[in-house]
Amino acid sequence: MSTFTHCPQRPARTTSSSSREPGVRRLRGIRGVREIAVLAVLWVFYSLSRLVAADDLASARHRAADILHVERWVHLDIEAWLNHALAPIDAIAVPMSFWYATLHYLVTPAVLAFVYFRHRVDYARARNAIVIGSAIGLACYLAVPTAPPRLMPGSHYLDALSRTASFGWWGGDASAPAGLGHITNELAAMPSLHVGWTVWVAWAVWHHTNVVGRALAIAYVAGTTIVVIATGNHWVLDAVAGGVVMGAGIALAIHLDRARLVHR
Repeated sequence: MSTFTHCPQRPARTTSSSSREPGVRRLRGIRGVREIAVLAVLWVFYSLSRLVAADDLASARHRAADILHVERWVHLDIEAWLNHALAPIDAIAVPMSFWYATLHYLVTPAVLAFVYFRHRVDYARARNAIVIGSAIGLACYLAVPTAPPRLMPGSHYLDALSRTASFGWWGGDASAPAGLGHITNELAAMPSLHVGWTVWVAWAVWHHTNVVGRALAIAYVAGTTIVVIATGNHWVLDAVAGGVVMGAGIALAIHLDRARLVHR
């Protein structure tokens, strides 16, 4: 009579989530560093590219005068009124200067980080949108340098940042730090990427926040639009164009994302 010995089967080896977690964190860290490096390179390239733009102030003023002519025709020429109403008041001009010189350096990367860490599936689309929109804006700076109101002849517009430079780290050369005006392009008025980046911020957070967050996003766009005009740094149509070029960047990024999904 045969005797059969039952040998219990060894359970299949499984990898616990705790053992996978360090590897996942390491991979995310590598990807995060890569994204930071890519965006840093793009920012340096963007900043350096602005330096090769033409510095023909006379031509840039003629283009600005054409913009003002169009604004007067459609009754949008509020720059002088808004500038003279707000820029002479230090209690208003200093916060506006801080807003203009600082917030886009803080809010834009903060929102990029928010999307990357909290809504990773949307990150590539958001990153592509701001890169494409900024590239369109840069092409405009290189092709059609345009003077801001504060550089128009006759001193009809006050330079709020120059007037309040003693209160902050900014100087009188766009939003460049004091003493570094020579490395910025002061004829980069059309379009206003200050406004364009706020439009991107509002779009990037719109579906990931509540009513309060959306209201703050809209206020950020509206506040920045007022600030860039009141400080003498942009025309009304510059702000409109900033929203348009970033809208184009967003549309192209969405199209690329959909094309990628179809290809998959």
